Amino acid sequence: MSSAQTRTGGIEVRAGSRWVQDAVELLSSMRFAIALLTLICIASVIGTVVQQQQPPINYVNQFGPFWSEVFGRLGLYTVYSASWFLLILAFLVISTSLCIARNTPKILRDLKSWKEDLRESSLKAFHHRAEGELPVGRDGAIERASTLLARHGWKARAQVRENGVMIAARQGSANKIGYLAAHAAIVLICIGGLFDGDLVVRAQMALLGKTPFNGGGLVRDVPEQHRLSPANPTFRANLFVPEKGRSGTAVINLTSGAVLQDLPFDIELKRFVVEYYDTGMPKLFASDVIIHDRDGQTTEATIKVNEPLIHRGIAIYQSSFDDGGSKVTLRARPFGREGRDFTVQGEIGSSTTLTNTAKGAGDRPDQLQLEFSGLRVINVENLGDADRRGGDDATDTRRVDLVASLQQHLGSGAKAPGDKQLRNIGPSITYKLRDAAGQAREYHNYMLPVELDGVSVFLTGLRESPDQPMRYLRIPADADAKMDDWLRLKNALGDAMLRRDAALRYGKAAAPADKPEMVTQLQASALRALTLFAGAEVVDAKAPSAGLQALHDFIQANVPEAERLRTSEVLLRILNGAVVELLQLSRERAGLPARTNDEALQRFLGQSIFALSDSFAYPAPLLFTLETFEQVQASVFQVTRAPGKTLVYLGCVLLIIGVFAMLYVRERRLWIWLGGAPDAQATSVSMALSATRQTLDTDKEFDGLRTALLGPAGAVVEPGAAGRV
Repeated sequence: MSSAQTRTGGIEVRAGSRWVQDAVELLSSMRFAIALLTLICIASVIGTVVQQQQPPINYVNQFGPFWSEVFGRLGLYTVYSASWFLLILAFLVISTSLCIARNTPKILRDLKSWKEDLRESSLKAFHHRAEGELPVGRDGAIERASTLLARHGWKARAQVRENGVMIAARQGSANKIGYLAAHAAIVLICIGGLFDGDLVVRAQMALLGKTPFNGGGLVRDVPEQHRLSPANPTFRANLFVPEKGRSGTAVINLTSGAVLQDLPFDIELKRFVVEYYDTGMPKLFASDVIIHDRDGQTTEATIKVNEPLIHRGIAIYQSSFDDGGSKVTLRARPFGREGRDFTVQGEIGSSTTLTNTAKGAGDRPDQLQLEFSGLRVINVENLGDADRRGGDDATDTRRVDLVASLQQHLGSGAKAPGDKQLRNIGPSITYKLRDAAGQAREYHNYMLPVELDGVSVFLTGLRESPDQPMRYLRIPADADAKMDDWLRLKNALGDAMLRRDAALRYGKAAAPADKPEMVTQLQASALRALTLFAGAEVVDAKAPSAGLQALHDFIQANVPEAERLRTSEVLLRILNGAVVELLQLSRERAGLPARTNDEALQRFLGQSIFALSDSFAYPAPLLFTLETFEQVQASVFQVTRAPGKTLVYLGCVLLIIGVFAMLYVRERRLWIWLGGAPDAQATSVSMALSATRQTLDTDKEFDGLRTALLGPAGAVVEPGAAGRV
């Protein structure tokens, strides 16, 4: 039988109206607190599954326009700062506080109570009980029991009665202290979390007339109603500082915009340092900074990841790093049409307007906006799987099934799972091309060629929206480690005159000397293959295609199934030979000597055919390659003033103590009744044990106490039985 019963009901208020009594009873009840904890757990799961604070277009693509709007209004994209989540936390604090207020007086009374006034007959109702007789007087029995209890760590108190002595002992009282500590920890952690969240920021915005800012421009030009005072007691904001730059205004991102947090100091970034392992993976991020106080004092420091700087009560963390406005030079290359290369200079984060002069002479030129999005000097990729497979299977067009090759070579440049070999593959540039309608595509191009599948290729990526993965086009590098030959080949493929000349050359070169009648036939086949491959001839008007897919569609539509494999092999050989002549013609037009038709050229052409086929899924009038760059780093610091963290730390300590006490400390109470006259030669003994949890250890402990006090002959009385020796 437990010494105290756990109640799930709440505080019963006698005074006041009925609804006040019911509200207080509900708020202070354990079932209400458990329901709130359940809701918080469900909300935390949602906040973990649904990515928080992503661009709105990501949620539209993921959930659709209707449900994305519904989830947005419910605050599921910012769960931990949503009003309903903060309200649940507030009610949990109130409910838990009332639970503590309700149970603390009872726990304190129970801690002070020894329950030595328990009646002798009540001992028979306990699960653990025993009876026996000691061959000593009352004083001897008291001394024997006291020695036993002291030796086992029990604290005891005796009550002398007319017909005997009741000894009440207890152990493990910290179990109830654990209850108070665990519940107090919940209150402290919730209060600290509420205070260090954006609740205070929202309160200032509501009471002081502050509003979110959604515009652009310079930070210093943002009006005062969008700024918070340096005396703000709690905030968590991000501060962007470029190298050689200085800033003292951080940004607090909210669901409806952002507010600026003025700091009591400026941070100047002298140098951003990145150290790498031999594999090219980053080892250390650090910022050498100078803190400029408003009173003119300066402090130099180094801020590293997981090593924040605490200055004037504000913690400065190395959160991440970004580009600080690097200067880049890009070379624009016409993609699939004639035109001259030209260079464009810009700064990361800026944009420039281009005129698409690659259209026809009578067409109105398009206006394109080139946005310089990002520069990455170090790119560490896993190339182990490519090295393991080798390159033979990817370059010989005579051994390729058309359908399988499309699946293998079209799409992502990421490698399949396999042996990892991390390697730095050099700088890359990210940019966007935005048309007059405001639609933009994002491109990601590497500056240097990368060896994949045994072939040196340039990777140029494309995606239509930010939530999609990059799809990479693999452009083979020529003998000069450039993409010039492939681009000339791409442009020549779109020229009908060059396709005809290449087909004529191929027919003359491929026809046997003793069969001149085959020249015309081979020329017609080569021209047909080039025309289909270039997409100039449509096989199916409902689904136009180009590249290898067009050849596949042509064979499916015009060749019997039994002859398709042989026909595809012949058609690929003809296409390969015609592409060789097309490349040589493009080099002649550029004033360059013809390339020697050797094994290296065949590998180049094999990869070129796949790249040409994939290029039809790469919509871009211009291809931009990174020529030169001048990198400017920037640090992103997280600046926080969090007075509530002391409460959270204290709550964590109390939670550990409370959980440990409740799980590993068992409260036990022991009663020993010594009956008989004071001057008698023998003393009758009855003993009983009560514990909060019935375990095997409790059984073992009681057996040990019984044997030590009464000896092996002590009687153990089972419930409902008279006794058993």
